[in-house]
Amino acid sequence: MGCPEAELSILIIDNAAIQEINRDYLQRDHATNVISFAMQEGEGAGLNPSILGDVVISAERAAEDARDAGIPFEHELWFLLLHGILHLLGYDHERGMEQEATLMEAKEREIFDLLTQEFPLSVDFT
Repeated sequence: MGCPEAELSILIIDNAAIQEINRDYLQRDHATNVISFAMQEGEGAGLNPSILGDVVISAERAAEDARDAGIPFEHELWFLLLHGILHLLGYDHERGMEQEATLMEAKEREIFDLLTQEFPLSVDFT
């Protein structure tokens, strides 16, 4: 992705904590699965170009979503981390056009497939 020395913080919390963050920072009073805070946007952007930002994940919501989708929890967690990192890198599926959402989804699938090939989980999908 063009930033091999970049840093980010990852915070894994529960639904109540992510709802509080979502409400306080994004004015959305509900639990969500992942939130990203980019350090290369807004006031202070570029002060330290090696720091991408923060990815906050609700493990509780990830477990619920994985169960509902019938996929391993670890896959959902990897996917949410990847999704959050792509947001830090400027990908956007919410504020932009449908074309941007399609581009982000394609990049997610490409990288997720590479990750699961590189780090196969001991899960039997049959």
